[in-house]
Amino acid sequence: MAGGGRSPAYGKLRSMLRIELPDVDALERGVAVLGSGGGGDSRTAATLLRRRLADGLDVAVRPLGALPPDARVVPVGVVGATAVFAEKLPGGQEVAAAVEAIQRWTGERADALVSIEIGGLNGVLPLVAACDLGLSAVDADLSGRGLPRLDQLSLAAAGRPLTPAALAEPSGQVLVQGTGSPADLERTARTFLPAAGGWAALALAPVPARVLAACCVTGSVSDAVRLGRRILDLGESPDPSRLASATGGRVLSVGRVVEVTRRPGPELHGRPGFARGSVTLAGHASGELLRVEMENEYLLALRDGLVVASTPDVIAVLDRRTGVPIAGDTVRVGMEVMVLQVAISAFWTDPGRIGVLAPRAYGLDCEPVLLERGGV
Repeated sequence: MAGGGRSPAYGKLRSMLRIELPDVDALERGVAVLGSGGGGDSRTAATLLRRRLADGLDVAVRPLGALPPDARVVPVGVVGATAVFAEKLPGGQEVAAAVEAIQRWTGERADALVSIEIGGLNGVLPLVAACDLGLSAVDADLSGRGLPRLDQLSLAAAGRPLTPAALAEPSGQVLVQGTGSPADLERTARTFLPAAGGWAALALAPVPARVLAACCVTGSVSDAVRLGRRILDLGESPDPSRLASATGGRVLSVGRVVEVTRRPGPELHGRPGFARGSVTLAGHASGELLRVEMENEYLLALRDGLVVASTPDVIAVLDRRTGVPIAGDTVRVGMEVMVLQVAISAFWTDPGRIGVLAPRAYGLDCEPVLLERGGV
């Protein structure tokens, strides 16, 4: 680990992780990197978490293996235009309403919550919800990074249904979809969200802990804290080689953004796709150009026309001075940045699953270009 102080909870990352105020900055930075340019702004959720901790509430994150095999774990998160989340703030009842609806529908009570997505906003908000509901949070998630679609979640990749599922929007309306494929749920959510004001809380049916273990990314919350702590310990204007060493990743380029383009994505079944675009930067060392393709998240990096990094690995664009990740919808010409590649969880490198997040899943005709998985 790079130098710097550890919080009292930091040595417990491999067992139960008790989130304390000094850990929130590290968690916020880690989930922002894992958002890969998407996932929504984690700052609002981090503020909510700090308020809970300042009020003396306990936030405990338990390893999945520490739960009884039959414990019911409910996946939760926010879906939709997460950028709107900071403008249309939650009333505090949305996740609780979604969880209550899915409990009524299934007749099963939640014993713990797990995030649908460690990248961005959803890396923090489920901890707030677990605190409010008096439940444990699980040290795992269903993504391992930021993802744009529900039908890409690890449950779906492992062949399990996502329905029944409940969506609760800020004004109080709750929708439950009882059956349907993961793609059906994705279409239902995208239809529901515009009338909901852009975002809604999601709760999926309870999953027994013994089943969830084979279809989730384990250890992702503690990994996010560890990743964020190591980056913060580097201070401002981090040295690229030290950043690569601290994160177990690779710095693809350090330079100035010289072009940003945005365009509509390809339509699917007559529906508009997610917005696409690219970011081009000129490297300071050699002047070489690196282009990063994005669709909600950063997906692909090319140098001289050759792919040098791709999804499912995380590609993060960091502010050169502060080390703060820059989202795809806020990157601008003139910014001084570093582009960092971080290896994805081994869950997604399995030959039976990698196609769900590989470039061709986004219409990009190339094979994945990944780092070897290393510890951080």
